[in-house]
Amino acid sequence: MVDPKAKLHDEADLRFIPGATFLMGSDHHYPEEAPAHVVTVDGFWMDRYTVTNRDFDRFVRATGYVTLAERPVDPALYPGAQPELLVPSSVVFVKPAGRVDLRNAYNWWQYIPGADWRHPRGPRSSLQGLWDHPVVHVAFEDAEAYAKWVGKELPTEAEWELAARGGLEGAEFAWGDELAPNGELRANTWQGEFPWQNTNDDGYEWTAPVGSFPPNGHGLHEMTGNVWEWTTDWYSSSHEGGASACCAPTNPRGGKLEDSFDPAQAIKIPRKVMKGGSYLCAANYCRRYRPAARMAQPIDTSTCHLGFRCIVRSAPAGEP
Repeated sequence: MVDPKAKLHDEADLRFIPGATFLMGSDHHYPEEAPAHVVTVDGFWMDRYTVTNRDFDRFVRATGYVTLAERPVDPALYPGAQPELLVPSSVVFVKPAGRVDLRNAYNWWQYIPGADWRHPRGPRSSLQGLWDHPVVHVAFEDAEAYAKWVGKELPTEAEWELAARGGLEGAEFAWGDELAPNGELRANTWQGEFPWQNTNDDGYEWTAPVGSFPPNGHGLHEMTGNVWEWTTDWYSSSHEGGASACCAPTNPRGGKLEDSFDPAQAIKIPRKVMKGGSYLCAANYCRRYRPAARMAQPIDTSTCHLGFRCIVRSAPAGEP
């Protein structure tokens, strides 16, 4: 059980991000990050950490909120889907035994009935030992509901990227241009050959507790790696087709399933931008543990490597 007197990160740990005009995106990595362009953002306050299981538990206990992954599925929203898919479920990474075809994300992603924020690795898992880890298996509407409850908001893509850069204009990573300065790993990512071999050089196979890695120049922890983070921006149509499906499969409920899922049959679900990469990002496959990196995420899909943090656009109580 969570200690009700435990300090909530969302109540105590905000950092001010000064407004700035900066170069957003990148012309030197994945196509969806281009073109790099100048953006101006006003100052705001951001959570020092991603929202944790402890934080989210307090929200659920106070409100009785039920996440999208825990709710019964309306068949009318997914015409043609097989009945066994129309159950509460979420997307979980399942490590294959050996090398697989990297062009097919279904080689490591599975929709698991009973997987949700309380059971991050499937129905037999729990939050034991994970209270200070990022909450995962939260769809966009779940993140919005939490933010509203705490009197905050979710960041735009530009706000998130400005904060992640930590004042380092044009730097490759949130801490500079070297992935491991002086041999020190600065984020929870995948070391080894994705998706079957993880050497865990950073000390973590799955998520890490918030605050496990040094903060960036704005005092924010894990702005890259650990878990992807929701933003409020709709994924721009000008980037359609640029992003690979590295990070989550299309919701299989959205197509007619016979012997296998055909993504071409899928219903077009609106997508938001997620930022920052996760513990599943690897040099050989998804090198997106950088501030400029971005991916499209369907709003009806939650996963084991996607969370969020909140912002405040006006001075919080007690702040000048």
